[in-house]
Amino acid sequence: MHASRSHLPATGDADALLRLVAACRAPAHLPSLRAAHARLLLLLHPAHPSAAPARVKLIQAYAACSALPAAHAVLESSCSPDRGAAAHAATICFNVLIRALTAASLHRDALRLFASMRPRGPACFPDHYTYPLALKSCAASKDLLLGLQIHTAVAKLRLDANLYVAHSAISMYARCGRPEDAYRVFDGMQHRDLVSWNAMISGFARAGLFERAVEVFKEFVALQCSVPDAGTMASILPAMGNAKADDILFVRKVFDEMQFKELISWNAMLAIYANNGYHVKAVELYLRMEKDGVEPDSVTLATVLPPCGELSAFSVGKRIHEIIKRKRMLPNLLLENALTDMYASCGCLKDAREIFDSMSARDVISWTSIISAYGKHGHGRESVDLFEKMLEQGLEPDSVAFVAVLAACSHAGLLGVGKRYFDSMTRRYHITPKAEHYTCMVDLLGRAGCISEAYDFITAMPIEPNVRVWGALLQACRIHSNMDIGIVAADNLFRLVPEQTGYYVLLSNMYARAGRWADVTSVRSVMVNKGIKKLPGASIVELGDRVYTFHIGDRCHPQSEMIYQKLDELLKRIRGIGYNPEVEATLHDVEEEDKEGHLLVHSEKLAIAFLLINTSPETPIRVTMNLRTCGDCHLAAKLISTITNREIILKDTNRIHHIVQGVCSCGDYW
Repeated sequence: MHASRSHLPATGDADALLRLVAACRAPAHLPSLRAAHARLLLLLHPAHPSAAPARVKLIQAYAACSALPAAHAVLESSCSPDRGAAAHAATICFNVLIRALTAASLHRDALRLFASMRPRGPACFPDHYTYPLALKSCAASKDLLLGLQIHTAVAKLRLDANLYVAHSAISMYARCGRPEDAYRVFDGMQHRDLVSWNAMISGFARAGLFERAVEVFKEFVALQCSVPDAGTMASILPAMGNAKADDILFVRKVFDEMQFKELISWNAMLAIYANNGYHVKAVELYLRMEKDGVEPDSVTLATVLPPCGELSAFSVGKRIHEIIKRKRMLPNLLLENALTDMYASCGCLKDAREIFDSMSARDVISWTSIISAYGKHGHGRESVDLFEKMLEQGLEPDSVAFVAVLAACSHAGLLGVGKRYFDSMTRRYHITPKAEHYTCMVDLLGRAGCISEAYDFITAMPIEPNVRVWGALLQACRIHSNMDIGIVAADNLFRLVPEQTGYYVLLSNMYARAGRWADVTSVRSVMVNKGIKKLPGASIVELGDRVYTFHIGDRCHPQSEMIYQKLDELLKRIRGIGYNPEVEATLHDVEEEDKEGHLLVHSEKLAIAFLLINTSPETPIRVTMNLRTCGDCHLAAKLISTITNREIILKDTNRIHHIVQGVCSCGDYW
């Protein structure tokens, strides 16, 4: 496109010049565009029939080349009084430039240009193309007052029946915080097309009226007035951040029935699953996407990597990493952060660190990810070192970074360091502690055995202690057998969440460890009377392209017989090296004589046996649990790792236990 004047079409060939103008679409093409423009000025008299279309093309080309002053100059020439018959094209020229300014997010400039039209006379009056553009800029700049004025003018001109104008008005009202006004425009439309519905769904979702967005979405589907498309899926996505299970099922049904599923639709459905903790569904949908030959983009991969990490679906995550490398998507901060998290969550700390070290640029999220990764693996000192390196790089930690380093200190028992960071967070960085920071501090103090100090810390908190704060204290009381404060913590928990199973279990186990069986029975009676049942433990593993879930005493798997045979063999062997089931902390919802049998069929053990049967000797065993792993399963996993020479990674709801040759990364401090 760097054409010299000798490469320009011969004099008189205006059509060829206009084709050259239309081909100029980047700043590098500007010299050729200016040369073509100069030749056109010589060829075309202002009254020539081709002069008006030429000005439109020139404005478009200059805007595309980011030469907006030149585009403005062409526009001004179109409004000149000497243009005669071509004057009617002025509005078109205005529309072209306003569209270019809007596309470039220069919304204030677009609105100033719009405001200058009417004073220039009838030839420059806005039309049904101009108003939607102006309303779009009002929406983007949150200029409700001007938006109201424009919509009033539209109504007076009776242009509000125009679909494009109505769509823009709906979006403007919604983005300016007036969703009910948006709905009034929508409700008053005689005819609604797909874009109308999408605009209204998006309007409610953007305004945070998620239930209203879902209602309109369901009404649209029920009326069958049009077929939902990728825009519909993108519109409902913001309303599905904390969605009901039935609503997720409904959206999935709509997705499945879509004849043409564009990538945006796949990404939206994946995000709905990922954002709502449906990690298995997200990975399964991605695998179906692969099977259907749908090519993912960076958004797809960044969306599905966290569920892969949550499930320890290492093989799928690794394959995604290969796709990222093959497509040369790096450097990409979003993807690199997601990869770091995925590898860390799968227990592959070395791979996570390699991604982190290879990044050309890192933000606070990047540092927080790797700090958290080392902390969850029990490497508190390394987490602290990384936090200090982040500070040396000149990055200022945010509240999430402090959660990561405080949690790391808690996992590793770094009491003094944790106290120092909590103090610096408030004094030096002026970050107001949130509930999660207080939870970390209570956990840190409690694990270190400072139960009274942890309780005093809670009573001095400037905010109301929540469930997690009291839960951390109760857990610490169970570990250190502090009955008095433990009962206070339990009382507060039962007041806040009277139906939460886990805290009854903790209290019952605390009584059991102290040998207070009458109190254990009392807790069990309360649970029975309230109809509270213990949340069944579940362990998730990946094998090939499938995700398997095991429950306590599970016999549903086709390989159940082999799994139990393998488990019996393992238990016999580890008994020979000192294993004795830790029955004293077992919840007393089973008969005394069956406690040991109850422990021996915990889901973690079944999952480990399943993977030992179905994987090669060098393959690490990765198990993800929905609860905290129990002490017995932790001990058994360490001994199984010794006799099988296997690396075992147990990921529970609190941390990652990376076990090699009988030694766990947690240092048994958990």
